[in-house]
Amino acid sequence: MNQKRNQPKHQVLAADLRERIASGQWGEGEQIPSEAELCALANASRGTVRHALATLRSEGLIAGGQGKPPVVAHAVRSQSFSTFMSFTEWAYSVGRSPGQRTLEMARRPAVEEVAGQLGVEPGATVVQVLRLRLLDETPAMIERTSFTSEAGRLLFDFDTDSGSIFGYLREQGVELSRGKHIIDAVAANAEDSRLLEVPAGSPLLRERRITLSSAGEVVEYSDDRYLPHLANFTIENTIEERAGFTRAPSVALQGH
Repeated sequence: MNQKRNQPKHQVLAADLRERIASGQWGEGEQIPSEAELCALANASRGTVRHALATLRSEGLIAGGQGKPPVVAHAVRSQSFSTFMSFTEWAYSVGRSPGQRTLEMARRPAVEEVAGQLGVEPGATVVQVLRLRLLDETPAMIERTSFTSEAGRLLFDFDTDSGSIFGYLREQGVELSRGKHIIDAVAANAEDSRLLEVPAGSPLLRERRITLSSAGEVVEYSDDRYLPHLANFTIENTIEERAGFTRAPSVALQGH
């Protein structure tokens, strides 16, 4: 396994194990190698292996533990809250290199739409961030995010080109517990066209997201626009369970 620069080893190992499951190397119901075998395979510590296995267990890919050997529970990956909400964590989880270019960050009076989504009065001060998100240095998504003043003010002490805004805010004690998502298709406007390097009017996948605390207080509202050939969204459900909503890179899916 080749570790990507700046990517923790447990994430590299988790990505490798996901690929083995997705490719059919390890089938549903099949026992995966023991912790000792995985330590040797990845040249990793037992702690690293356990962290990677815990990640796959939280995603529903493997079952077992507490004395029972882990087995492949499902060949389709669902996403944890953190990887769905964070572009950076999602990109790492599927073996891609995330990147970002911050084009603008400013305090502004909230326009009516943003005020309504954030639950503040029109004209109230919010912090708005415009970033171009990259996958393997290729433009993939435009992120237009508005934060409440209390959460957004923390970003002026953060290099927003360095990584995940959500990760930083969580480190600062901002509670990000729940998300509401609306997915639809839109045509690229002039700014979308310029930043994503596609003709104006090209179809884009739009995700509008509201993020709330556990108490139901809105923290941010975002309008994210993806190139559809680089990312798609998948819903998987069964009669027994509620739908699990996942995001996946189209290129990687085609490669399996």
